[in-house]
Amino acid sequence: MSYFGFDLIEVIKTAGYVGLFGIIFAETGLFLGFFLPGDSLIFVAGFLASQGVFSPILLAAILFVAAFTGNLVGYEFGRRVGPKLFSREDSLLFRKQHVEKTKRFYEKYGGKTVMIARFVPIVRTFAPILAGVAEMKYMAFLAYNLAGAILWTIGLVFLGYFLGARVPNIDRYLLPIVLVIVVISVLPAVWHLYQDRKEMLREKSRKG
Repeated sequence: MSYFGFDLIEVIKTAGYVGLFGIIFAETGLFLGFFLPGDSLIFVAGFLASQGVFSPILLAAILFVAAFTGNLVGYEFGRRVGPKLFSREDSLLFRKQHVEKTKRFYEKYGGKTVMIARFVPIVRTFAPILAGVAEMKYMAFLAYNLAGAILWTIGLVFLGYFLGARVPNIDRYLLPIVLVIVVISVLPAVWHLYQDRKEMLREKSRKG
């Protein structure tokens, strides 16, 4: 099973616990991690745990810590950058109103966004940073970050583990399963865009 020309299974085996920690940490807390295949990687690592390559408990614990602390770093970065953005003058590429809209959005939907974003590629990299920029309350962010990290990492690790242990020859179906996981991961973003579109049309009809 390949990702950008790399055999994902071999990459995971080579990376080991430390490498997997670094990949998940980067994807959930650093700008440079947005292109990494978090969902696929965690699921396949769980499958490999069922084959004896990893300890499922240790793997789940390490990936949970990586995802949780990665988001904390992203939030802290956004929180430190936020005040500078709010005091910055408008320019061709920057509009203060967009930052203010982000702040209002996180005040209304912040918790749900932080948790659901875990399952959406690319979005999960930037969601904690934007939460920090929007000055989302720290304790609320902490709670939803904790819940999201548990569901995403531990959930996907043990999904891969139990399927690998109970379904004969599941390695033949890894690619279709991963594709299904990716599609399901994108659905929340599609649904949100659809809802936003409906809301915009309602606003236009009211004003018209």
